[in-house]
Amino acid sequence: VQLQASGGGLVQPGGSLRLSCELSGDTLDDYAIGWFRQAPGKKREGISCITSSDGRTYADSVKGRFTTSRDNAKNTVYLQMNSLKPEDTAVYYCAAGGVTTWSLSYEYDFWGQGTQVTVSS
Repeated sequence: VQLQASGGGLVQPGGSLRLSCELSGDTLDDYAIGWFRQAPGKKREGISCITSSDGRTYADSVKGRFTTSRDNAKNTVYLQMNSLKPEDTAVYYCAAGGVTTWSLSYEYDFWGQGTQVTVSS
């Protein structure tokens, strides 16, 4: 299984980006997909998860601004990020696994390579 994250870039505060995470080598609907981010000098932070049954969970830091969704036909999960803030600047990773506690990175079996999101004026 491989994950390919894409869609990062430079955006102004208040702007939006949509990240994509494409899974290959298996079918997406077998997995929960988590999104994590890591800013320089900080620990990796779980920010959202979408389960195989389409349940969705968000960290308080992004709730109401970020939305995750999945398209099983395309084997792709999306993270729509709105009202971006400078503190959202980080490398964003997607991960796949059969998880019990979505925010624990060690519960995921497969990781994408990360995509940089920079929020700055």
